[in-house]
Amino acid sequence: MTIPSDPAQEEKPAYEQPPEAVQEAPRAEVPGPQGKPRYYYPNKIGRAYLLALEEVMGRRGLTAVLNLAGLHHWIEAYPPNNLDREVLFDDFAALNQALDDMYGPRGGRGLAIRAARAAFSIAYEDFSAVAGVAGAAFKLLPLNIRLKIGLPGMARVFTQFSDQISWVKEEEDRFVYGIDRCPVCWGRKADRPICHAAVGLLREGIVWATGREYRVEEFECVAMGHPSCKFAIYKEPLG
Repeated sequence: MTIPSDPAQEEKPAYEQPPEAVQEAPRAEVPGPQGKPRYYYPNKIGRAYLLALEEVMGRRGLTAVLNLAGLHHWIEAYPPNNLDREVLFDDFAALNQALDDMYGPRGGRGLAIRAARAAFSIAYEDFSAVAGVAGAAFKLLPLNIRLKIGLPGMARVFTQFSDQISWVKEEEDRFVYGIDRCPVCWGRKADRPICHAAVGLLREGIVWATGREYRVEEFECVAMGHPSCKFAIYKEPLG
């Protein structure tokens, strides 16, 4: 059951609501340094991103980035291929910051997007049923319906299997995909949107759902001081 964010307002369609997190057991916030809560991605997603970065950059390039980020524990052993939540948001953010530091904003952005798209292909098959995009019947739906189902399906997967909180809202000419607790920019500060890995995941997820490329842009970012990271997905496919 979907619970509207404002009970005083009329309930919106389910695809406009933040998906309810369904977990096997409630998760308590684990305090980190200075008492700040610690949040996690599942090992499978962290592993897929590292494998994809290795494919894009080469082993030596990735090792240099991991050293720069202080993530020495990933140099010899990537996270295991399971859904346990053990990849710290702090570490995932540090990895993406190191890409920008080593290759510059433009180079880091390109690497993060390419790697995230490849990581999606590696990891997402296990989540397609949860996202509601599995089966031949889904592929027969009109393109706009597949996009409308696929985006909240992705949000549901990340909310259910990680400590990331995702939601989708439909507007006249676009969908807004929001992340209230973002692992890409966690603890980072910037004067521009920097969640390039999230852009890559969204772009590839949309291709899986629709078979088409769509324009995806981050227009608000927690690193800039906004309350959420927000991404615009325009309804007209590219090409």
